[in-house]
Amino acid sequence: MAAFLQFLFKGISVGSLYALIALGYTMVYGILQFINFAHSDVFMLGAFFSWRFAKAYEMMQPTPVQASGLLLLAMAACALTGFLIERLAYRPLRHAPRINVLITAIGVSLLIENLGQVIFGKNVVQFPQLSEHTFQIAGINVRTVELIAVGAAFVLMLALQWLVFGTKIGRGMRAVSVDHNVAGLMGIPVDRIISLTFIIGSAMAGAAGLLVGVTYGQIKQPADASWILYGLKAFVAAVIGGIGNLPGAMLGGLLLGLSEQFVAGYLSTTFRDAIAFALLIVILLVRPSGLLGRRVVEKV
Repeated sequence: MAAFLQFLFKGISVGSLYALIALGYTMVYGILQFINFAHSDVFMLGAFFSWRFAKAYEMMQPTPVQASGLLLLAMAACALTGFLIERLAYRPLRHAPRINVLITAIGVSLLIENLGQVIFGKNVVQFPQLSEHTFQIAGINVRTVELIAVGAAFVLMLALQWLVFGTKIGRGMRAVSVDHNVAGLMGIPVDRIISLTFIIGSAMAGAAGLLVGVTYGQIKQPADASWILYGLKAFVAAVIGGIGNLPGAMLGGLLLGLSEQFVAGYLSTTFRDAIAFALLIVILLVRPSGLLGRRVVEKV
């Protein structure tokens, strides 16, 4: 029983981070109907921005207040990055064929990875350390830093849920996701809403980057494949839950995190990464629209 609870907690811990990254994918897809493949690189930048800010302000062992400041700085830096990506790379291609935008997204991803190596270096770096205290609940070992990361991830996800479904800005986002032209005729600033979507999604990815760093204690070089794999898993989580659906992205992230931990714990760690893509294949075969997605009927 203790092993089951340990895997359960670890799955929620990892899954909440997948969900946080998946929200950026699903927001952009919900409004523009394309996958922003540079999103995983923005997530990577969140970790490295946090590390650079911590070094610059001598916060390698930050207090809770300093850690909150680092989180806000990382989110702001990634939000600015997301805005620049949308404004400079995607907006000029707004009416171009979908394949052009897809190729551009891949190009932006490679550009960010290579610039990251130039700016941040190519070595593994130690991340700012929060409390390393470990305690037991119901027979399972719980690290304080993991508990903080899970709490922060859920607070951010709930805040985004409130923003989209409980504010005027959220109503504008939902209107633009239904029909750009009609939303524009109703007085909604479509370009501004799209930019805001990139800003918010990138800020969430930046927060996930910092939370991954404090959870694992070190971060690998910008072009390391682990960043891309993390981003791919988050994309898989968005598809499992229903791409374009915010609660679906959260559900997909948690299901993926739990599946990984239980498979690794009860079968073999060899299948930890494979289970994500196995789940993706099953979902696409059984329910292509995702667990919470809606079937869309296209008229011919």
